[in-house]
Amino acid sequence: MAAEAPMQAQVRAPHVDETITELRKLYGDRVSTAHAVREQHGKDISYHKAHLPDAVVFAESAEEVQKIVELCARHKTPIIAYGTGTSLEGHISAPNGGISLDVSRMNKVLAVNEADLDVVVQPGVTRKQLNEYIRDTGLFFPIDPGADASIGGMTSTRASGTNAVRYGTMRENVLALQVVTADGRLMRLGRRSRKSSAGYDLVKLFIGSEGTLGVITEITLRLYGIPESMAAATCAFESLEGAVNAVIQTIQSGIPVARIELMDTETVATVNNYSKLSLPSKNLLLLEFHGTEAGTKEQAEMVQAIAGENGGGDFAWTGQAEERTRMWQARHDAAWAAKAARPGWGMWATDVCVPISRLAECILETQKDVQKNGLYAPIVGHVGDGNFHLTMMVNPGDPTYLPRAEALNDRLVARALELGGTCTGEHGVGLGKIKFLYEEHGEAVSLMRSIKKALDPDNIMNPGKIIGPGN
Repeated sequence: MAAEAPMQAQVRAPHVDETITELRKLYGDRVSTAHAVREQHGKDISYHKAHLPDAVVFAESAEEVQKIVELCARHKTPIIAYGTGTSLEGHISAPNGGISLDVSRMNKVLAVNEADLDVVVQPGVTRKQLNEYIRDTGLFFPIDPGADASIGGMTSTRASGTNAVRYGTMRENVLALQVVTADGRLMRLGRRSRKSSAGYDLVKLFIGSEGTLGVITEITLRLYGIPESMAAATCAFESLEGAVNAVIQTIQSGIPVARIELMDTETVATVNNYSKLSLPSKNLLLLEFHGTEAGTKEQAEMVQAIAGENGGGDFAWTGQAEERTRMWQARHDAAWAAKAARPGWGMWATDVCVPISRLAECILETQKDVQKNGLYAPIVGHVGDGNFHLTMMVNPGDPTYLPRAEALNDRLVARALELGGTCTGEHGVGLGKIKFLYEEHGEAVSLMRSIKKALDPDNIMNPGKIIGPGN
């Protein structure tokens, strides 16, 4: 297996040519079989092997999505929904061939309900586009996974990000959905009301389903008022243990931090170089506080005191929007900074999440594991909710490197599960973490298979993902 895996051929789905012919009759040049377009839609930003779809179709409405799914269902042609392609576990590859259904042109904000603090969007709307659109209302959407991902993709992977410690994940912030099921039915799930006891919670079933149960065509989201004051801070630590313990005590103290992120010394070095910053060359916490001016000042002082007790120093904070934006952009660019530090190497970003009380144990054991095996894998994390990442870089010139990285990932997941955590806090399962599901969920995986079989009996919706090949 190569570090940057080449595009892979696969068996073409039966009747796919008839599907493409009929799609072309309906949508003309919005159907593409060009290699470059298929290549873009068959490979995400992960190290996972790419598989090209047989064709890409660009949908522009829910009704078109419905027609496309009906057509594919008739021919039993696989369908892989595509938003912006920023996933990390091979979610958008097409191991069985088929049709990549690109919804990026479905990018309209349909309704902003300011009085109810919610918004209705099409799946191709990106998080930055949404916040730009609603900025003048005094509201914002807080889920921030780093990449300018589509809302549809964020819903499908149950995304979270830097603000999750205060505002939750997509699971807590999606109120309702419109979806097209595998048999071509267009239906609405959930309501705009903030709670309901009516029937099964089908909204939550589709959040995190990674396109394996249907195609999301509309999302209703919670919004929040832009805080009066937003202040950011950095705090440096000589030891990684001190930084993580400061996080644990901050969360256990109930201080309502909005963001609390960790960068180890390796990450800080690459970020300083890549983003032209001068952050302290130590283990670093990046924090953000939301509230009134007095409230954010009080929060910052409380965290500074906790940090000091754990060896934290160089505590610097700012309320300047430009400085905050630059700091968080540098954090979001950490993976690209690691890639720039190892030109020509492959990038494998992986994540786990553990209960907050076990975070220090998990991170420190992982750091020892990385060092013991001579790997380059900077550590970053949304540590306020127990979630951290390794940006493992893979040397293509060393045939032992990828197997060692894979073994490291296996041990990382095993460690997280043993501590009561999960194999992925936010990246999702896709192709990359299927093998860990049985260890995490046991017999519940058979229930997942039953749900998949019931909703998608012909296994056409993003086949091979989450629960593996077949139903």
